[in-house]
Amino acid sequence: MKDNKSVIYWLLTGCLLIFIMVVVGGITRLTHSGLSISNYKLISGTIPPMNEIEWQEAFDLYKQYPEYQKINSDFNLQDFKEIYFWEWIHRVIGRFIGVVFIIPFVYFLLKKQLTKATIKKSILLLFLGAFQGFLGWYMVKSGLVERPDVSHYRLALHLTTAFITFSFALWIALDIKFPKQKEVNTSLRNLIRVTFLLLIIQIIWGAFVAGLDAGFIHNTWPLMNDGKLIHETVYIEQNPIWRNFIEGKSGVQFIHRYLAYIVVALILFIWFKAKKQTISSFQKSLLKSLLVIVLLQFILGVFTLIYQVPVILGVLHQVVAFFLLAVMTITLHRFSK
Repeated sequence: MKDNKSVIYWLLTGCLLIFIMVVVGGITRLTHSGLSISNYKLISGTIPPMNEIEWQEAFDLYKQYPEYQKINSDFNLQDFKEIYFWEWIHRVIGRFIGVVFIIPFVYFLLKKQLTKATIKKSILLLFLGAFQGFLGWYMVKSGLVERPDVSHYRLALHLTTAFITFSFALWIALDIKFPKQKEVNTSLRNLIRVTFLLLIIQIIWGAFVAGLDAGFIHNTWPLMNDGKLIHETVYIEQNPIWRNFIEGKSGVQFIHRYLAYIVVALILFIWFKAKKQTISSFQKSLLKSLLVIVLLQFILGVFTLIYQVPVILGVLHQVVAFFLLAVMTITLHRFSK
């Protein structure tokens, strides 16, 4: 039987692993562990240093790069082991995801358990996964030169591709779970599409905030520093002005702050609009869940900012963003097909 439950479980397992990887990636970023492994070995890199000699060799390699020389010159071997762990486990999970996606796909292909449509989607999914792996190393490379920090553009690409890969894998599973077409409420669907797009843009700017450490400034809410709606640093850090909103700490935080209001407002609007229309109980439940999660995410964002990005709140903020994208993906699917 083609596109059976096993295929759905395979895709959902992949989704779960991507979720775990993003959480670990968030911890890696927040603990400043991402540049601890300065080389890339696809197979042998899976095994961490096994004795003190190997640990010292890994530490000596780390010492050759700017992060140690400019920031962590006071590190001892134990300090290095702590940051090494998070980057190593992040990479191991990435390799494991590759195995989980590729081997079952080949098995289902050989057993002819996939429809042509699912095969095409799965090939695209595998490409996204491979591209995500490449982006991870491409991002790390940017922090091994003069500036001991990764490019926020590359960080955003790496993170956003992970979210999109997750969303696409979930969408394929939903296509298999709900193969029948139904009448589409085009007005709600189009609104949800716009909100989904804005959510992706918000995720990108969230990555910009993380990459530029922009969460450590303007730690007040609802206004920015000095009780201002728009702080003057939003538009004077970079020249020309537009660069402030993609490269300036204040400008990037400003976009992330106020885009959050728009996303919340749109989901509220969709919820109110749907109450006046005839939709299924499942669709109603999805919209309620969407509303609850987006409000929770907004509150977490505020506290993460006010308390200057403690690791626990930073990770929770990213976790709930993942749940928000998941429910948004399911909602869009159920209002589209």
